This record gives sequence, structure tokens and C-alpha cells, in this order.
Amino acid sequence: MSTPGRAILLMVAAMAVLTVNDAIAKWLTQRVPVGEVLAVRGAMVVVLAVAWAAARGRLADLRVLRWRPNLMRGALMATSTFLFVTSLSLLPIADAIAISFAGPIFGTVLGAMILGERVGWRRWSAVAVGFVGVVVMVRPTPEMIRLAALIPLGAALFGALRDVVTRRLGTGGDSTLAILVVSTSVVALAGLTTLPFGWVPLGWPELGLFAGTAALVGIAQSLTIEALRHGEVGLVGPFKYTSLVWAVLLGALVWGDVPGPTIWLGSAIVIASGLYIWRRETMPARRAP
Repeated sequence: MSTPGRAILLMVAAMAVLTVNDAIAKWLTQRVPVGEVLAVRGAMVVVLAVAWAAARGRLADLRVLRWRPNLMRGALMATSTFLFVTSLSLLPIADAIAISFAGPIFGTVLGAMILGERVGWRRWSAVAVGFVGVVVMVRPTPEMIRLAALIPLGAALFGALRDVVTRRLGTGGDSTLAILVVSTSVVALAGLTTLPFGWVPLGWPELGLFAGTAALVGIAQSLTIEALRHGEVGLVGPFKYTSLVWAVLLGALVWGDVPGPTIWLGSAIVIASGLYIWRRETMPARRAP
């Protein structure tokens, strides 16, 4: 498979995993403070990652080559995660996810400005069409346009900046495991600073959910890092739109929520825009001898 095609598949898989994680995170934030969620989940991700590396004899992969961009990615990830998880506690999950889909647009702009990625009118058009598909699915209401809506919008901006830094790290020699552990450690430490503001005791059910969401976050972050290692920010960013499609499928399979006509129409638009980008980006690879 071509490098762009691999990058796109990795991002689509990452979005599927993150969608399940977002559903668990929304449930946890109903009774656990956001800072506590970030700290406990982040600590579990680090423990699981290090244990996985030790079990496979790959502790050398934890060696950090460039601390400054790794710590910068961690700070951006902590800010983005804190804002997005906060938005899940204040907004319906569909609203929060939909607003955060400004991220691919931010990412395409920043990729062109900072990394010098070449973005043609076709890719810009596909990004815009994908966003239209999301709007069709969500059907924004006047209640959605309020101050709380700025929170996931901020999360989208910081997430796009994180992706730009990730792209630079991924092409600079740092391993996926090292990037994951450093960034998640920063997120956990950021969450730990909220301890004086009051945490709640956790029971076994909550700890079980934390373990599950930690594993999902670790997998999703690894897939995202690998996607950005193989593909430009402007290429893989639009495929973040697929997470709302996964959310629709999850709702139908788990809770029996049957999608309405606008959901099907919006999903078709999102999928069509993604397939167009996929076709455009993999054509050169297929033509190559």
C-alpha cells in the first residue's frame, strides 16, 4: 500500500478508537472532575505503554531524542484534551465533536503555513465538503451557538498545532512510543495540578472504565502518530471527520439509535469527500512503475 493510503487508513482507525473512548470519557466526566480524568487516565496510559515495551524487549524505544518538541507536543495535547473533555461535560457529545471538526481546517492551514505543505484547490474543496457533511448530520441549533461552543473550538486549534508538531517529530527519528509516553506524561501532570480543587474517590467500576479508556487512548494516539509519520497534516486531517460516522454506527449498534435521513446524507457526504482525497493522493503511487 502507498504511504498516503497507509496514513489515511491509520487515521480512520484512530478515529474509530477515539469515538469509543469519547463515549466512555463523557460518562466519566458526569461524576469525576476533568483534571482527575486526565491525571488518572494519563498515568494508566504511561504504565501500560512502559509495560508493553518491557514485555516485548523494546525499552530502547523509550529513548527521547528531542525533548523540546516532545514537551511542546505534550503541552499542546494537555491543553487540547482538557478543553475537549471539558466540552464533553458541558455539551452533547455530537455538538462537541462537530464543533471540534474545525480542526482539519486549522490543520490544513497550519500545515501549509508552518510545514510548507502544498495544498491544492481540490484538497481544500474536499475539506470544505466534509465539513458540510458534518453540519448536515448535526443540524446546528441556536442553542449550540453559545459561549461553551468556544471550548471545543479552542480544542480544535490546539489539536491542530499538536498535529503539526507530531508531523515534525514523526519525520525526525523519535519513536512512536517515546512521543506517546512523553506527551501523555505531560497531560497526566497537568491533570494532577487540579488535585487541590477537589477530586472524588474512585470505585472499582470507575477504575475499570479508566483502564479501558487508557488502553483506547494509547492505541488511538499511537495510530495518530503513525498516520502523521506517513502522511501530511493536510492529508490525514480531513479523515478526522469519520469519527462522527463511527459515532452514528456505535449509537445504532449499542443503543439502537436508528439514524435519520440527514444522518445518512451527511455520512455519505463525509465518506465521499474522504474517498475523493484518498483517490487523489494514491493515484501517483498507482501510476508509478
